[in-house]
Amino acid sequence: MIDLTGKSALVTGASRGIGKAVAVRLATQGADVAFSYRGNEAAAAETAGEIEALGRRALAVQADVTDPEAADGLVKTVLEAFGKIDILVNNAGITRDDLIMRMSVEAFREVVETNLFGAFYMTKAVTRPMLKAKAGRIINMTSVSGQAGQTGQANYSASKAGLIGLTKATARELASRSITCNAVAPGFVLTELTKDLPEALQAQITAATPLGRFGTTEEIANAVAFLASDEAAFITGQVLAVDGGLVMM
Repeated sequence: MIDLTGKSALVTGASRGIGKAVAVRLATQGADVAFSYRGNEAAAAETAGEIEALGRRALAVQADVTDPEAADGLVKTVLEAFGKIDILVNNAGITRDDLIMRMSVEAFREVVETNLFGAFYMTKAVTRPMLKAKAGRIINMTSVSGQAGQTGQANYSASKAGLIGLTKATARELASRSITCNAVAPGFVLTELTKDLPEALQAQITAATPLGRFGTTEEIANAVAFLASDEAAFITGQVLAVDGGLVMM
């Protein structure tokens, strides 16, 4: 049984989808959970309500992780509320899909700034308090697209591949203080984004996945909860694929 009682977690981009599932799962295992959201206040309130219903403290903070000052402010707000941050989950991410020859420079930059720079800013902001505590778990949400590349996702694939490099470098830098850093690489997961994919594409994805189905947000959250726990204390610098066997490396 994963026990996160007494732990404080911060999850970026957790008003819905995978981020919400992660926040709720960490709370289910006993953690107090703070999370950021970009603009959907109603969804954020719903997530906070679910965390509080589990008997844990919840803190929803509107913040844009692409702004380093906002990332610093987010960490300070959580430290003031909870006194510490034991777990950071860098989940905030966006897509702006297009073929390279049609992709605007802005679309490339926006995705990399959110998915990769955002994770760097957040990691940088929690490093000092975690080093002082001589403990911590950092979990980055990468993707099968970062491992194998994806047509129409040069920006997203580049940002998620970059996250894998950031994960390994962070793991090496912080290991001496018992801080681990790992990544979770989801495959195709049933969310608001994927449910609108054309049926033919959904069938193609399912056929390419050895387990023959899409994953669920809860299955991704299970992996995050494990990596956040004491059971994963000797695991760092790793990429855990939760993709039904889609990418085998």
